[in-house]
Amino acid sequence: MSQSCHSEPENKPVETSCHSSQASGCHESGEHGSSCHPPAGKPDYLLWGSLFVVAFLYLQFYFLPSTVGYFNWYEILASSVFELINTMWVGITLGILMVAVLSKIPREFVISVLGTSSGFRGVIRATAAGVLLDLCNHGILMVGAKLYERGASIGQVVAFLIASPWNSFSLTLILIALIGLKWTVGFIFLSMFIAIVVGVIFDALVKRGNLPSNPHQRDLPEGFRFWPEAKRQLSETQFNNSFFISMFVDGVKDSRMVIRWIFFGVVLAGMVRAFVPADIFGNYFGPTFAGLMLTVVAATIIEVCSEGSTPIAADLLTRANAPGNSFAFLMTGAATDYTEIMVLRDTTQSWKIPLFLPLLSVPQVIFIAWVINYLAVS
Repeated sequence: MSQSCHSEPENKPVETSCHSSQASGCHESGEHGSSCHPPAGKPDYLLWGSLFVVAFLYLQFYFLPSTVGYFNWYEILASSVFELINTMWVGITLGILMVAVLSKIPREFVISVLGTSSGFRGVIRATAAGVLLDLCNHGILMVGAKLYERGASIGQVVAFLIASPWNSFSLTLILIALIGLKWTVGFIFLSMFIAIVVGVIFDALVKRGNLPSNPHQRDLPEGFRFWPEAKRQLSETQFNNSFFISMFVDGVKDSRMVIRWIFFGVVLAGMVRAFVPADIFGNYFGPTFAGLMLTVVAATIIEVCSEGSTPIAADLLTRANAPGNSFAFLMTGAATDYTEIMVLRDTTQSWKIPLFLPLLSVPQVIFIAWVINYLAVS
């Protein structure tokens, strides 16, 4: 029976996820540090470097917008960072809050909701949770990493991530307004189908030993009942200032691994926007196989948040008349997002798992997108 990052007293809420680097759940890796924190005594250069660049460009554009206009590319870079942060901060904040809440929920309750074993039913539950949870892809990454630490199977985590990024309730309403109800509903069900298939395959590969299993997984205690146990533990929990402060601190600490890649992604996305105009999509990404493959390549290279991918995907459908490309852009962006890949690597301490994500999902996305384009133009 695996343990989390510290020993959990029976019938006590989990206070944190990764406080002790000596516990088994933190994946101690010697001088390289653990997945929870950078090596002891060494600063997190990626986090602080990306944060400095993002903060500098954001504040300069906000307070001194005239100073960024000397070079066109720099103005686009600064304005893109400003726009992305303004768009993403709500999702990032909600993600931190969700992680903070999950840090106080005992693992047994998470396992009870997602299912006690890997396989089809557990993947179905995780997919449904991903579709219903109203967070952008950056907030979803934080929650997905925490679900892994809480004991979800890797198939459930992958299905949760694939189904989540642009399927939030708010973005669904935006997508309906941009491309219509029929296409939006179709895209949602197709994304759920891919998430389920990939999740089931991941769990099967883990069962065969081709991929590493989640060391945090464990069965529910005998006789565990969700609601009676939840009522009992809620009655014993003291919701005072100390509780909420520790919950917030844990949420921020446990989210650092994801936040550093988000800030780095913002810088990279701003640079891509500065040198790769988005309006070329409407001219070169039509409903042909070549246009579809260019869309997949662009979605792989360009790092955009779910809020940013939605209007671009809408343009691919309405301006380029390529609904399959629109679906491919939404799905390939989620499956090949380097932030997601790096967070999965840091969370699972394995390169196999994040590399298998695009390997298993992208071929399905390309085939389904090609069928959509074929049916749309025929």
